[in-house]
Amino acid sequence: MNRAQHKYKAPTITRRVPARKKPASKKKKPAGSGAKKTLRWLLAVLLLVILSPLYYGYVLKLFSSTWRWVTDMGSSPNYRTYHSFGIPIPTNYKWHGIDVSYAQGKINWPKVAAMEEDSVRIRFAFIKATEGLLKVDPYFKRNWREAAKAGITCGAYHFFRPKKDGLWQARFFLQNVKLESGDLPPVVDIEVLDGVAPDKMRQELKAFIKKVESTTGVKPIIYTGIRYYQDYLKGYFDGYPLWIAHYYQEELQLPKSTGWWFWQHSDIATINGINHVTDFDAFKGDSLDFQRLLVR
Repeated sequence: MNRAQHKYKAPTITRRVPARKKPASKKKKPAGSGAKKTLRWLLAVLLLVILSPLYYGYVLKLFSSTWRWVTDMGSSPNYRTYHSFGIPIPTNYKWHGIDVSYAQGKINWPKVAAMEEDSVRIRFAFIKATEGLLKVDPYFKRNWREAAKAGITCGAYHFFRPKKDGLWQARFFLQNVKLESGDLPPVVDIEVLDGVAPDKMRQELKAFIKKVESTTGVKPIIYTGIRYYQDYLKGYFDGYPLWIAHYYQEELQLPKSTGWWFWQHSDIATINGINHVTDFDAFKGDSLDFQRLLVR
Protein backbone atom coordinates (compact mmCIF):
# COMPACT_ATOMS: atom_id res chain seq x y z
CA MET A 1 0.00 0.00 0.00
CA ASN A 2 1.14 3.54 -0.91
CA ARG A 3 2.01 5.61 2.09
CA ALA A 4 0.42 8.65 0.51
CA GLN A 5 -2.78 6.81 0.20
CA HIS A 6 -2.81 5.84 3.86
CA LYS A 7 -4.85 8.44 5.85
CA TYR A 8 -3.98 9.11 9.50
CA LYS A 9 -6.97 8.82 11.83
CA ALA A 10 -6.75 10.78 15.09
CA PRO A 11 -8.00 8.94 18.16
CA THR A 12 -11.44 9.91 19.34
CA ILE A 13 -11.46 11.44 22.84
CA THR A 14 -14.70 10.94 24.74
CA ARG A 15 -15.43 13.61 27.43
CA ARG A 16 -17.06 12.30 30.49
CA VAL A 17 -19.68 14.66 31.81
CA PRO A 18 -20.02 14.41 35.59
CA ALA A 19 -23.44 13.21 36.69
CA ARG A 20 -25.69 15.84 38.15
CA LYS A 21 -26.15 15.50 41.92
CA LYS A 22 -29.69 15.39 43.08
CA PRO A 23 -30.52 18.09 45.59
CA ALA A 24 -30.46 16.78 49.17
CA SER A 25 -33.96 16.03 50.34
CA LYS A 26 -35.18 17.27 53.74
CA LYS A 27 -34.89 14.71 56.52
CA LYS A 28 -38.30 13.34 57.38
CA LYS A 29 -39.33 13.21 61.12
CA PRO A 30 -39.90 9.71 62.34
CA ALA A 31 -43.54 8.76 62.48
CA GLY A 32 -45.15 9.18 65.89
CA SER A 33 -42.80 11.86 67.30
CA GLY A 34 -45.75 14.23 67.92
CA ALA A 35 -47.57 11.55 69.85
CA LYS A 36 -44.48 10.95 72.00
CA LYS A 37 -44.23 14.64 72.83
CA THR A 38 -47.89 14.68 73.85
CA LEU A 39 -47.38 11.58 75.97
CA ARG A 40 -44.39 13.15 77.73
CA TRP A 41 -46.46 16.24 78.46
CA LEU A 42 -49.29 14.14 79.88
CA LEU A 43 -46.85 12.17 82.05
CA ALA A 44 -45.41 15.40 83.44
CA VAL A 45 -48.88 16.65 84.33
CA LEU A 46 -49.72 13.28 85.90
CA LEU A 47 -46.57 13.39 88.02
CA LEU A 48 -47.46 16.86 89.26
CA VAL A 49 -50.90 15.62 90.26
CA ILE A 50 -49.57 12.48 91.95
CA LEU A 51 -46.95 14.42 93.90
CA SER A 52 -49.55 16.93 95.08
CA PRO A 53 -50.60 16.64 98.77
CA LEU A 54 -54.19 17.27 97.67
CA TYR A 55 -54.05 14.14 95.52
CA TYR A 56 -52.80 12.03 98.40
CA GLY A 57 -55.48 13.46 100.67
CA TYR A 58 -58.13 12.51 98.14
CA VAL A 59 -56.73 9.00 97.64
CA LEU A 60 -56.41 8.37 101.37
CA LYS A 61 -59.92 9.62 101.98
CA LEU A 62 -61.26 7.39 99.21
CA PHE A 63 -59.30 4.42 100.55
CA SER A 64 -60.45 4.94 104.15
CA SER A 65 -64.06 5.36 103.05
CA THR A 66 -63.90 2.17 101.00
CA TRP A 67 -62.21 0.28 103.83
CA ARG A 68 -64.84 1.49 106.31
CA TRP A 69 -67.59 0.42 103.93
CA VAL A 70 -66.02 -3.06 103.68
CA THR A 71 -65.44 -3.46 107.42
CA ASP A 72 -68.94 -2.24 108.27
CA MET A 73 -70.63 -4.67 105.89
CA GLY A 74 -73.31 -6.60 107.71
CA SER A 75 -73.16 -4.41 110.83
CA SER A 76 -76.05 -2.30 112.09
CA PRO A 77 -76.30 1.15 110.48
CA ASN A 78 -77.35 2.48 113.90
CA TYR A 79 -74.17 1.35 115.68
CA ARG A 80 -71.14 2.18 113.60
CA THR A 81 -67.50 1.76 114.54
CA TYR A 82 -65.57 5.01 114.73
CA HIS A 83 -61.96 3.94 114.39
CA SER A 84 -60.34 7.07 115.84
CA PHE A 85 -62.40 6.62 119.03
CA GLY A 86 -61.83 2.87 118.98
CA ILE A 87 -65.47 1.97 119.70
CA PRO A 88 -68.86 1.59 118.04
CA ILE A 89 -71.00 4.68 118.64
CA PRO A 90 -74.79 4.85 118.30
CA THR A 91 -75.48 6.94 115.20
CA ASN A 92 -78.89 8.23 116.31
CA TYR A 93 -77.28 10.68 118.76
CA LYS A 94 -75.68 13.97 117.82
CA TRP A 95 -74.25 15.14 121.16
CA HIS A 96 -71.42 13.13 122.64
CA GLY A 97 -69.23 13.45 125.69
CA ILE A 98 -66.95 11.74 128.19
CA ASP A 99 -66.61 11.41 131.95
CA VAL A 100 -63.23 11.48 133.64
CA SER A 101 -61.51 11.23 137.00
CA TYR A 102 -57.99 10.80 138.36
CA ALA A 103 -57.97 7.42 136.53
CA GLN A 104 -57.42 9.24 133.20
CA GLY A 105 -54.34 11.06 134.51
CA LYS A 106 -53.27 14.44 133.18
CA ILE A 107 -55.47 15.37 130.22
CA ASN A 108 -54.61 17.59 127.26
CA TRP A 109 -58.02 19.24 126.90
CA PRO A 110 -57.31 21.21 123.68
CA LYS A 111 -56.55 17.87 121.98
CA VAL A 112 -59.75 16.40 123.38
CA ALA A 113 -61.77 19.32 122.04
CA ALA A 114 -60.11 19.18 118.60
CA MET A 115 -60.81 15.49 118.03
CA GLU A 116 -63.51 14.78 115.44
CA GLU A 117 -64.60 12.00 113.10
CA ASP A 118 -67.57 12.39 110.77
CA SER A 119 -69.01 15.22 112.93
CA VAL A 120 -68.69 13.15 116.13
CA ARG A 121 -66.79 15.21 118.67
CA ILE A 122 -66.73 15.68 122.41
CA ARG A 123 -69.10 18.47 123.41
CA PHE A 124 -69.41 17.82 127.14
CA ALA A 125 -67.51 16.23 130.02
CA PHE A 126 -68.57 15.05 133.45
CA ILE A 127 -65.67 15.43 135.89
CA LYS A 128 -65.32 13.67 139.21
CA ALA A 129 -65.10 16.15 142.07
CA THR A 130 -65.61 14.33 145.37
CA GLU A 131 -66.33 10.99 147.02
CA GLY A 132 -67.88 10.25 150.39
CA LEU A 133 -67.03 12.76 153.10
CA LEU A 134 -63.30 13.32 152.66
CA LYS A 135 -62.02 12.51 149.16
CA VAL A 136 -61.45 15.24 146.58
CA ASP A 137 -60.35 13.99 143.18
CA PRO A 138 -56.72 15.18 142.78
CA TYR A 139 -57.32 16.20 139.16
CA PHE A 140 -60.69 17.88 139.66
CA LYS A 141 -59.58 21.50 139.86
CA ARG A 142 -57.32 21.19 136.84
CA ASN A 143 -59.89 19.31 134.75
CA TRP A 144 -62.68 21.71 135.74
CA ARG A 145 -60.58 24.70 134.68
CA GLU A 146 -58.88 23.36 131.55
CA ALA A 147 -61.88 21.61 130.00
CA ALA A 148 -63.93 24.81 130.15
CA LYS A 149 -61.03 26.78 128.63
CA ALA A 150 -61.01 24.32 125.71
CA GLY A 151 -64.70 25.06 125.06
CA ILE A 152 -66.16 21.87 126.51
CA THR A 153 -69.33 22.11 128.61
CA CYS A 154 -68.63 20.67 132.06
CA GLY A 155 -70.53 18.96 134.85
CA ALA A 156 -69.18 17.85 138.24
CA TYR A 157 -70.08 14.60 139.97
CA HIS A 158 -69.93 13.15 143.47
CA PHE A 159 -69.38 9.43 144.09
CA PHE A 160 -71.98 8.63 146.73
CA ARG A 161 -71.29 6.33 149.67
CA PRO A 162 -74.56 4.99 151.16
CA LYS A 163 -72.86 4.29 154.50
CA LYS A 164 -72.09 7.98 154.96
CA ASP A 165 -74.53 10.73 155.88
CA GLY A 166 -76.17 12.06 152.72
CA LEU A 167 -76.59 15.63 153.97
CA TRP A 168 -72.92 15.93 154.91
CA GLN A 169 -71.83 14.42 151.63
CA ALA A 170 -73.85 17.12 149.87
CA ARG A 171 -72.21 19.84 151.95
CA PHE A 172 -68.77 18.43 151.18
CA PHE A 173 -69.54 18.35 147.46
CA LEU A 174 -70.86 21.93 147.45
CA GLN A 175 -67.75 23.17 149.28
CA ASN A 176 -65.60 21.95 146.41
CA VAL A 177 -67.79 22.70 143.38
CA LYS A 178 -68.93 26.18 142.41
CA LEU A 179 -71.46 25.99 139.60
CA GLU A 180 -71.74 28.79 137.06
CA SER A 181 -74.19 29.65 134.31
CA GLY A 182 -73.65 27.33 131.35
CA ASP A 183 -72.50 24.35 133.43
CA LEU A 184 -74.24 21.00 133.40
CA PRO A 185 -76.31 20.20 136.51
CA PRO A 186 -74.48 18.55 139.42
CA VAL A 187 -74.40 14.75 139.38
CA VAL A 188 -74.63 12.15 142.11
CA ASP A 189 -73.03 8.82 141.16
CA ILE A 190 -74.77 5.96 142.98
CA GLU A 191 -73.75 2.43 142.03
CA VAL A 192 -73.01 0.55 145.27
CA LEU A 193 -74.87 -0.36 148.47
CA ASP A 194 -71.75 -0.54 150.65
CA GLY A 195 -73.49 -3.18 152.75
CA VAL A 196 -76.54 -1.10 153.72
CA ALA A 197 -80.15 -1.92 153.00
CA PRO A 198 -81.71 -0.39 149.85
CA ASP A 199 -84.12 1.68 152.00
CA LYS A 200 -81.21 3.18 153.94
CA MET A 201 -79.37 3.94 150.69
CA ARG A 202 -82.43 5.73 149.28
CA GLN A 203 -82.87 7.71 152.50
CA GLU A 204 -79.32 9.07 152.42
CA LEU A 205 -79.44 9.64 148.66
CA LYS A 206 -82.64 11.66 149.03
CA ALA A 207 -80.97 13.82 151.70
CA PHE A 208 -78.05 14.49 149.35
CA ILE A 209 -80.29 15.38 146.41
CA LYS A 210 -82.55 17.70 148.41
CA LYS A 211 -79.61 19.64 149.85
CA VAL A 212 -77.91 20.09 146.46
CA GLU A 213 -81.18 21.10 144.80
CA SER A 214 -82.12 23.64 147.47
CA THR A 215 -78.63 25.21 147.42
CA THR A 216 -78.11 25.40 143.67
CA GLY A 217 -81.71 25.71 142.46
CA VAL A 218 -80.98 22.90 139.98
CA LYS A 219 -82.26 19.32 139.94
CA PRO A 220 -79.22 17.02 140.21
CA ILE A 221 -78.66 14.28 137.65
CA ILE A 222 -78.60 10.73 139.05
CA TYR A 223 -75.97 8.46 137.51
CA THR A 224 -76.25 4.69 137.89
CA GLY A 225 -76.05 1.37 136.04
CA ILE A 226 -79.10 -0.04 134.31
CA ARG A 227 -79.39 -2.99 136.72
CA TYR A 228 -78.91 -0.83 139.80
CA TYR A 229 -81.61 1.52 138.54
CA GLN A 230 -84.05 -1.32 137.90
CA ASP A 231 -83.32 -3.02 141.24
CA TYR A 232 -83.13 -0.07 143.63
CA LEU A 233 -84.09 3.31 142.16
CA LYS A 234 -86.95 2.80 139.71
CA GLY A 235 -90.08 4.58 140.91
CA TYR A 236 -88.31 6.47 143.74
CA PHE A 237 -86.63 9.40 141.97
CA ASP A 238 -88.73 9.79 138.85
CA GLY A 239 -88.64 13.58 138.88
CA TYR A 240 -84.87 13.73 138.38
CA PRO A 241 -82.88 13.42 135.14
CA LEU A 242 -81.04 10.15 134.79
CA TRP A 243 -77.67 9.19 133.36
CA ILE A 244 -77.57 5.44 132.77
CA ALA A 245 -74.59 3.14 132.20
CA HIS A 246 -75.33 0.29 129.78
CA TYR A 247 -72.32 -0.89 127.79
CA TYR A 248 -71.75 -2.22 124.27
CA GLN A 249 -75.36 -2.02 123.15
CA GLU A 250 -76.89 -0.62 120.00
CA GLU A 251 -79.60 1.06 122.06
CA LEU A 252 -80.24 1.78 125.73
CA GLN A 253 -82.86 -0.74 126.78
CA LEU A 254 -85.02 1.65 128.75
CA PRO A 255 -88.07 3.54 127.56
CA LYS A 256 -87.32 7.16 126.71
CA SER A 257 -90.20 8.05 129.02
CA THR A 258 -88.05 6.81 131.93
CA GLY A 259 -86.54 10.27 132.25
CA TRP A 260 -82.98 9.48 131.18
CA TRP A 261 -80.97 12.12 129.29
CA PHE A 262 -77.46 10.68 129.22
CA TRP A 263 -76.30 7.20 128.27
CA GLN A 264 -72.83 5.89 129.11
CA HIS A 265 -72.51 3.27 126.38
CA SER A 266 -68.79 2.44 126.52
CA ASP A 267 -65.92 2.44 129.00
CA ILE A 268 -63.08 1.76 126.55
CA ALA A 269 -62.98 4.78 124.23
CA THR A 270 -59.60 6.10 123.07
CA ILE A 271 -59.47 9.89 123.12
CA ASN A 272 -56.73 12.18 121.82
CA GLY A 273 -55.02 13.89 124.73
CA ILE A 274 -55.93 11.12 127.21
CA ASN A 275 -53.51 8.28 127.87
CA HIS A 276 -56.06 5.86 129.32
CA VAL A 277 -59.34 4.40 128.08
CA THR A 278 -62.30 6.62 128.85
CA ASP A 279 -66.06 6.34 129.35
CA PHE A 280 -68.06 7.61 126.38
CA ASP A 281 -71.55 9.12 126.63
CA ALA A 282 -74.44 10.15 124.40
CA PHE A 283 -77.07 12.81 125.07
CA LYS A 284 -80.64 11.87 124.17
CA GLY A 285 -81.88 15.24 122.89
CA ASP A 286 -80.83 17.87 120.40
CA SER A 287 -78.87 21.08 120.93
CA LEU A 288 -81.93 22.96 122.22
CA ASP A 289 -82.66 20.22 124.77
CA PHE A 290 -79.04 20.38 125.86
CA GLN A 291 -79.15 24.15 126.33
CA ARG A 292 -82.35 23.92 128.36
CA LEU A 293 -80.66 21.48 130.73
CA LEU A 294 -77.77 23.81 131.60
CA VAL A 295 -77.48 25.89 134.76
CA ARG A 296 -78.78 29.44 134.27
